[in-house]
Amino acid sequence: MLDKKALDIKIIDVRTITTLTDFFVICTSESEPQSRAITDHVNETMKKEGTASWHTEGYQYLDWVLVDFVSIVVHIFSKKAREYYEFERLWADGSITDIQDKK
Repeated sequence: MLDKKALDIKIIDVRTITTLTDFFVICTSESEPQSRAITDHVNETMKKEGTASWHTEGYQYLDWVLVDFVSIVVHIFSKKAREYYEFERLWADGSITDIQDKK
């Protein structure tokens, strides 16, 4: 995700609060082409690691793309959608880790 310049990347560990998944990975994209590039990169990277996505939603609209790998669900938000849905607030009982570019 950092390779595609995703912003405000967070991992939310929800193992103790839901059975939906183990982790949410969320990030913000600054444009539709960037959302598409991030989504494609995540899918390609996971596939190389031997894990194909189970389900993808929102790819045709790119405002909020969800890529479900079962134990990990990746959410790629536009800036507007990230602010509107306040995803971190919804899952605030989980353990939230910020991921930052180390360059």
